[in-house]
Amino acid sequence: MLKFAANLSWLYTELPFLDRFAAAARDGFKGVECLFPHEHPTAEIQARLRDLGLELALFNAAPGNWAAGERGLACLDGREADFQHSITSALALAGTLGCPRVHVMAGLSEAGIAGHGAWSRYEHRMAWAAKQAQAANVTLLIEPINTRDMPGYLLSDQARAHGLVERIGFKHLKVQMDLYHCQIVEGDITTRLRRWLPTGQVGHLQIAAVPDRGEPDQGELHYPHVFAELRRLGWQGWIGCEYKPRKAGDGGTTAGLGWLSAWQ
Repeated sequence: MLKFAANLSWLYTELPFLDRFAAAARDGFKGVECLFPHEHPTAEIQARLRDLGLELALFNAAPGNWAAGERGLACLDGREADFQHSITSALALAGTLGCPRVHVMAGLSEAGIAGHGAWSRYEHRMAWAAKQAQAANVTLLIEPINTRDMPGYLLSDQARAHGLVERIGFKHLKVQMDLYHCQIVEGDITTRLRRWLPTGQVGHLQIAAVPDRGEPDQGELHYPHVFAELRRLGWQGWIGCEYKPRKAGDGGTTAGLGWLSAWQ
């Protein structure tokens, strides 16, 4: 059976963050994920995970100054110390929360020569981070993100992400394959799943409709086919629900979960 994790930074936003755990549990989710748990009291998150029997499947390392437009520190010139602090802090938090995976955002980069320098920094820093993750027994994830939604993001295609993981060669560094981003950038989702899942280099999946990023029950990507393919390929990991519910207001997320009930 496929395992779906509610992304609490995207779902149940009609509720305060800490109340979203109970809402997800009521709707039948056994796992959750979120962007930045360091912004909330750790003890409160621990209590909700424990009391509700939820597993925290994934969170993001601190990406720098999000409000100022930063989207990760890994490739930014002059930010190595900040990057290393974000990794050590995230690994410590993962240990406290019992979370086995941390997504590390690459950062924004200019094109051309500056972009080549950014990639070199990115690969060097991720190699260092992978060593720290191995010692902490936490898996770090890198995610290709489409540059329509996030212009200038350094990492946008699957092959480049998998090539980096293969070159670094640590089993605690894997790819987070978001099918929404993958469809926008590359398409041909079935073939890409068949190419990458058997390598063992995919550590997490995420889903949303294309193009509106709503519930995975409309749009150009036919998720019943995708889910059947994941079952055929023997996917055992979590599938993160990182989408924007189409219905706003009280109960919006729950009202849009017909796709999940139908599949289960």
